[in-house]
Amino acid sequence: MYKYQSPTSERILEKTEAEMKFRGNGKLLWNLTKNSLAQQSPNGIAKKVLPASSYSTVQKTIPLEQPNLLKYHVLPLEETLNRFMTTVEPLLTPEEFQRQKGITSEFLKKQGRELQLLLEETGSKEKNWLAHRWLKAAYLTYRDPVTVFVSPGMTFPKQNFRDSRAFVDYTARVIYGLGEFNDMVHANKIPIVKMGKNELDNSQFGKVFGTCRIPRRGTDEIVYNPDSDYVVVIYKNHFYQLKIYSKEGKLIAAPCLAAQLENIVLKETQVGVPYGILTTDSRDNWAEAYEYLVETPGNRDALKTIQGALFTVSLDEGTILKEGEETDELILSLIHGSGSKINSGNRWMDKTIQLVVNPNGNVGFTYEHSPAEGQPIAMMMDYVVQKMKEDPSFGQSGSQDFAPAQKIQFSSSNKSLEKSLNVAQENVDKLADALQMKVLKFNGFGKDFIKKQRLGPDSFVQMALQLAFYKMHSEPPAQYESAHLRIFDGGRTETIRSCSNESLAFSRAMQDPNVTDQERAAKLREA
Repeated sequence: MYKYQSPTSERILEKTEAEMKFRGNGKLLWNLTKNSLAQQSPNGIAKKVLPASSYSTVQKTIPLEQPNLLKYHVLPLEETLNRFMTTVEPLLTPEEFQRQKGITSEFLKKQGRELQLLLEETGSKEKNWLAHRWLKAAYLTYRDPVTVFVSPGMTFPKQNFRDSRAFVDYTARVIYGLGEFNDMVHANKIPIVKMGKNELDNSQFGKVFGTCRIPRRGTDEIVYNPDSDYVVVIYKNHFYQLKIYSKEGKLIAAPCLAAQLENIVLKETQVGVPYGILTTDSRDNWAEAYEYLVETPGNRDALKTIQGALFTVSLDEGTILKEGEETDELILSLIHGSGSKINSGNRWMDKTIQLVVNPNGNVGFTYEHSPAEGQPIAMMMDYVVQKMKEDPSFGQSGSQDFAPAQKIQFSSSNKSLEKSLNVAQENVDKLADALQMKVLKFNGFGKDFIKKQRLGPDSFVQMALQLAFYKMHSEPPAQYESAHLRIFDGGRTETIRSCSNESLAFSRAMQDPNVTDQERAAKLREA
């Protein structure tokens, strides 16, 4: 029998005033998106057909036409190998480095030449030879859970819900705002940003709404449902289909959505079987459980409905926030749901966009990383936050034509599925227990001070991380930082290997009492 432990029942409503801070370059993005929205057609509807990844079972996303994007070319083999050797040198002993030089030289003369010719032939036929291979290798064949290992969390400003009505009202307005952003994507109104003279690729914006990862043994799939007109609400592990567009294609007003959310909250007084917790497990475990689920026609229909939603909305059980650890708890709840005893079952981790709202005021996104990087998710978050801040009546003017939310029914689980549920519960609890999260707010100085020293804030932090690792382990880290490739058609990310001979020299100088501060500062600038 499946062992279920009820979640924490306390609902703590924070009394501190909500922070409505707009972060980063959100103001610029807001101005651009606000102007774009004003120009779109009244119904915001656009034609949507475009072949997607070869690993998609529904082969269409939203077309965002950009004919001027750069082609992603194959780099010369010698250049690639030289960069490789530069990358590994600070990580190897002199003897190991010389041995690696010999191996690399031999590879260049023999297999490397043959493989490079094959790659160049492939690259000549494709706009981006890397993108779909990267999707498969970096994501779809990766077998660890998306929970913790893949899916990031993204925080909204902390809220102060005075009561349960304020909780659902806020959630409804966010849903409405996301729907409005979805209309902008459909109408091709997302502003095109340039880097120098070159446009940045916007195609990822068309791959996040209605998108879901599907567990398969060995290699997962992605399904795209850009024409979807509903979201799936998850409360106490129960699933509901909630239409957010009317029959005429207009967004339904936020008060109507709020009434539906309130009905769900009032109706469900008991905790359901947490089928969502299966999505937190390793991909092969989840793929096996998925096969058990789809044996029953009713479950197949339930899964199809969840997968086809524009996004999911997790109305979480309220949790107690420890003083001084509020931010830590918010981030952890977005990454893994805080364990099976709390909200890990109130998720569907395969959905690209998962809105999470807690009565304690914690709000944010969990997003499945496969189809897109963080920029589209961050931009839609900034858009919604700013709209709600500037306009107290935001969401009031939508359609009043709505249908009641429909419960999504799963059939009774069999013994094999019960075992999968128990295993998933145990595994997500292990993940939650193993993940440490401590947020430190550093008040010593900020990026303006760093810039005044003629240093880059990003590289400064990279060096600080390397120094911290070196002080702990007496060796340099194989450090990774991502850089976007959106300057190219279909571009995703590339890796910045920020550990170098110069950064290693800086770390050593910081640990050497015989080195002066002036010499250390010089080493930092070189690094």
